[in-house]
Amino acid sequence: EDSLSIDLKFNNADANIIKRYTFNRGTHLIDLEYLVTNKSDANWKANLFGQIKRDSYEPPSDSGIGVKPFLGGAITTPEKNYHKISFDDLDDESLKSESKGGWVAMIQHYFISAWIPDADKKNFYNLRKSGEDFYLLGFTSESTTIAPHTTGNLKAAFYVGPKKIRNLEEISPYLDLTIDFGWLWMIAKPLYFALNYIYDFVGNWGIAIILLTFCIKLLFLYPSAMSYRSMAKMRKVQPLMQDLKERYGDDRQKMSAETMKLYKKEGVNPLGGCLPVLLQMPVFIALYWTLMESVELRHSPFFFWIHDLSVRDPFYILPPIMGATMWIQQKLNPTPPDPMQAKIMQMMPIFFTALFMMFPAGLVLYWVVNNSLSITQQYLITRQIEKAG
Repeated sequence: EDSLSIDLKFNNADANIIKRYTFNRGTHLIDLEYLVTNKSDANWKANLFGQIKRDSYEPPSDSGIGVKPFLGGAITTPEKNYHKISFDDLDDESLKSESKGGWVAMIQHYFISAWIPDADKKNFYNLRKSGEDFYLLGFTSESTTIAPHTTGNLKAAFYVGPKKIRNLEEISPYLDLTIDFGWLWMIAKPLYFALNYIYDFVGNWGIAIILLTFCIKLLFLYPSAMSYRSMAKMRKVQPLMQDLKERYGDDRQKMSAETMKLYKKEGVNPLGGCLPVLLQMPVFIALYWTLMESVELRHSPFFFWIHDLSVRDPFYILPPIMGATMWIQQKLNPTPPDPMQAKIMQMMPIFFTALFMMFPAGLVLYWVVNNSLSITQQYLITRQIEKAG
């Protein structure tokens, strides 16, 4: 069956009531409808009520240290399309709102449960804490009146399932915002659609991540080249900088003046390596959140030992590879002039390797591919600069 309806019946002297749940194949949306036959000689009135009840248990997350997907409630209001309410917020005070249509949802990583009342009726929402560790997110619709000896209905829908953006867009306005792409959502959302578009062709989420990373690197090919040229020139003048330091190390003013002369003579811009990197950072941060919020990666295999891109590498093979790519990148960059800073930079690959052991394999795969492409581009540019000199 493509559709299944379950009827629960209640009859008394005033009315016959059928409470009908309808389940449709291929969707996580459950339709709820009360069919009421008023048998009395007076008006029959009722308000539709729906509620989500949950404790504060936080499921284990493989998103990484310091990065936690949102857990709590959310609602759309006339003032705010998407309003998140954490459990801590509800500990302090309840939230009440009213609007025509709307929705109220309980959110956790990858999944939501949400009531979507009748879009044509005014609904009253109430989010609160009950008892020691229960949180109630509910709605009450405006009163429905059924005239004597007539039939009427009250209806709502309940979604319980994965946070798939296209499905949520179709169900109710702004429900797709429960997929939390962070403050860079305007970049992350197109990246999400691009990732899904590539997957439709290749059929493997790991390959889709690799190809999307290629596309992003291609997009920033020119600014990356500018950055790497600047770094290569800085590396080239390092012996001359060391010579200036030995000659004018005690005279800061003279050292600064001679350094600027050297930069001008060699065509070096000390900020040239930073600005293009800063330009790219929002895109890479947005892609990070895109991969973290994509339920499509859950239980999706890549190749060999990676059977689930949404959890950490079971044999911790990808994180050391990522650390090795960071170490190689450092060797291509100019050594910081400050000895303490140089030691800290040498420790960074070790620190990030340990950190990324806690991250989902899909995110680590992205960083490995991104670093590898950066190394290739930077190596070729560095060789070109050194040969030209």
